[in-house]
Amino acid sequence: MAPIPWGKFPTLAEHQLARRWLQFMANIGRASNTIDAYGRAVEDHLRFCAVEGTDPVLAGADTVAAWIGDMLDRPRQRSAKAPLHPETGLANATVQQRLVAVRSFYEYLVEDGLRERNPVRRGQPSRRGRRPRQGFVRRLEQAPWIPNDDVWQRILVACTTEPLRNRLMVALAYDRALRREELVQLDVGDFEHAHRLIPLRAETTKSQRAREVVFGVTSSQLFVAYLNERRGMFGRIDGPLFRSASNRNYGKPLGPSTWSKTVEGIAHRAGVARLSTHTFRHLRLTDLARADWTIDQIAQYAGHRDLATTMRYIHLSGWELAARRHRASASIQQDRENLLAALAAVR
Repeated sequence: MAPIPWGKFPTLAEHQLARRWLQFMANIGRASNTIDAYGRAVEDHLRFCAVEGTDPVLAGADTVAAWIGDMLDRPRQRSAKAPLHPETGLANATVQQRLVAVRSFYEYLVEDGLRERNPVRRGQPSRRGRRPRQGFVRRLEQAPWIPNDDVWQRILVACTTEPLRNRLMVALAYDRALRREELVQLDVGDFEHAHRLIPLRAETTKSQRAREVVFGVTSSQLFVAYLNERRGMFGRIDGPLFRSASNRNYGKPLGPSTWSKTVEGIAHRAGVARLSTHTFRHLRLTDLARADWTIDQIAQYAGHRDLATTMRYIHLSGWELAARRHRASASIQQDRENLLAALAAVR
């Protein structure tokens, strides 16, 4: 069961029903990141209701709409990763995420008999000739950003100055298309080096589904080198593979935020502000689409539950145009591997 950081959500923690709802979500096995996101969303909604003088148990659709309007009018911190975004209003994805959490909270109240209806309207697609029903906020689908060949080379050049541990993490993040949480939760025992195989445990994946991925020559070389370095620093210890070398957290398992900060540093040195921990995964899946993998193969490799998610990478790959305008997919992939190999060559 994921622990709940009640100190982050003081208003929610004081609201008996909201506290009971979030505890319920933790009890049924929601991931810690989900609990954190849900808590922040409902905390924000409860604060808005307090300012408006509205009891959340009695709030209607007009209160939810006013809350949405408030989120869309708030000043936004400018970001180098998204310089074209307007200066006000939370991002569409953030608003959507918060609506999902608040809808879950009100659904809990409905099931508990404290409300008759859920005030957060759910959008519905058209079925059997019926008109689709639009939710409160239209969902904007944006294609994930991926670097071109020149930018990718700059990123890898910046990576060559990183410690051995970080270079291995970059190689695995791309090579195996691992999410941030999947990467930092790898255990020493997860690696079957003889077969270059990594069985990902269900509890470490977003979809809660186990899957197996294989890793290439570069990742294999870096893995062996890091194990030797790790043994010299921390001794022969099992458990989480990636350990902190800082004086403050020496020997402790690496957390997701540390990996994010590492990638931010690489992005700064490479001059690529849009680089994120997920970029490596996006690029790898796009490369697989360019290499003529089927949608089912990519979905299994990525651990996607919904093929619609996988289709984003198929469209992004531009495989129809690539056959006419770009080099052969095998050549593109070989270029990627050659660049990646430079990480293992650094001493």
